Amino acid sequence: MPCRESPATFNVRVGWDARRRLLRRVPARARRVNPPVQQPVARRTRLRGAARQLGTDRGSAVAEWTLVAALLTLLLLAVLQVSFAMHVRTTLVDAAAEGARAAGLSGASNTDGRIRTSELIHTALSDQYADHIEVTRTDHIVTVTVRSPLPLLGLVGIPNGIEVSAHAPVE
Repeated sequence: MPCRESPATFNVRVGWDARRRLLRRVPARARRVNPPVQQPVARRTRLRGAARQLGTDRGSAVAEWTLVAALLTLLLLAVLQVSFAMHVRTTLVDAAAEGARAAGLSGASNTDGRIRTSELIHTALSDQYADHIEVTRTDHIVTVTVRSPLPLLGLVGIPNGIEVSAHAPVE
């Protein structure tokens, strides 16, 4: 059933979907205005396969997820390592403060503060974090200084990377 009306009038009156259904009935050769230049069959097939491969996004989700997952894993590990380093520092500050309070009690010596600090560090962390503990006493103040490794990769890190001090009054 050929259409005798202009295309604009036909689209308004019938609608685009009806026109598309009518065009499907027309053979593909009749719809082509300029048919493509004929190439040898083998070359044309290879080109179509390559164009199909380049034009699709097939398999790209797997590659993108691999890249994103690697970045997210690195970000998660970095956050965990920073939080572990902050935990070590906070534990050392608390142990030094307790050691300074123990050394500042009446009748206590510097050795009491060093032992108390060392016990707390051994309980909360590894033994390698309690190697350098210094206790100094003046007339009114006891100072406990702890130097330990800064953990960069797990428990391994820069030696003497963290230095914390705590003060307490002498009673």
